[in-house]
Amino acid sequence: MNNDIRTIGVLTSGGDAPGMNAAIRAVVRVSAYHGVRVMGIKRGYNGLLHGEIEEMTSRSVSNTLQRGGTILQTARCLEFKEEENQRRAVEIAKVFGIDGIVVIGGDGSFRGAKALCEHGLPTIALPGTIDNDIDCSEYTVGYDTCLNTVKDAVDKIRDTAASHERCSVIEVMGRAAGYIAIQAGIACGADVILVPESKWSFDEDVLRPILESKSRGKKNSIIVVAEGIGGVIDMAKEIEEKTGIESRATILGHVQRGGSPTVRDRVVASEMGGLAVELLLEGKQNRIVCMKDHKITDVDIAEGLAMKKVLPHQLIELAKKLSV
Repeated sequence: MNNDIRTIGVLTSGGDAPGMNAAIRAVVRVSAYHGVRVMGIKRGYNGLLHGEIEEMTSRSVSNTLQRGGTILQTARCLEFKEEENQRRAVEIAKVFGIDGIVVIGGDGSFRGAKALCEHGLPTIALPGTIDNDIDCSEYTVGYDTCLNTVKDAVDKIRDTAASHERCSVIEVMGRAAGYIAIQAGIACGADVILVPESKWSFDEDVLRPILESKSRGKKNSIIVVAEGIGGVIDMAKEIEEKTGIESRATILGHVQRGGSPTVRDRVVASEMGGLAVELLLEGKQNRIVCMKDHKITDVDIAEGLAMKKVLPHQLIELAKKLSV
């Protein structure tokens, strides 16, 4: 064990995701197991810059495993991009006796973690984002819970779409990635799934499947659209104008980020949080805890940020075949 690490800081940054609390809990309790103190940093890098830091114990994280969001809260912090503020953050961490930090968040958070490390503060990051768009990891904390939230919402929208014989156009989150859209769309039996990773045309890939389904006697349609494409309100209007089928748009929005995390998110977050602490205690730094071949491992931050994650083409093809 690295005797230089006596106090570990933990923060959540960027968008919140179900399972973040499980990761925080793992950091606190695995640290306690090793006799290491933990300081909780409120509101991400913004809280670090303003000294919003307090000690956490095993009791601090009791009854948090099942809660959505993050008990440490989170915030965007544009000022942290400035090198002067990065240096100041390291100095503030030293004031509180922090010898290393665990950062839970997305790729922007990872860049911040890399900067802290470059300025002398050992840092380990782990992926917490519903978008599942971290290039170096097969899976990100919060993704499974989000998929189940979307599945429940789309199933309910389908009920009313069937009752009114409508076409429902549903926008899901994901930023510039289509992971939520493709997997939730397949799980919900969507007639059309539109993702940024695949080229598509309105006539061929939207109107044609709807009209073909109608000709086979189907009374309603479900279209799932990734937010990287957007425009679902105008799309619904155009579908109605060109087909005569009553159409409605629904933007699921931030409901996808909330809710009690699933078993998978609780377990993966716990594994990742625990490994983050072990890595710091082994004297490692500037690493991202990630999932590779369904196993929890770690990679260099710079290497991880340089990787390119590609949405499996076979999922896109499968979605088209299943909609026939």
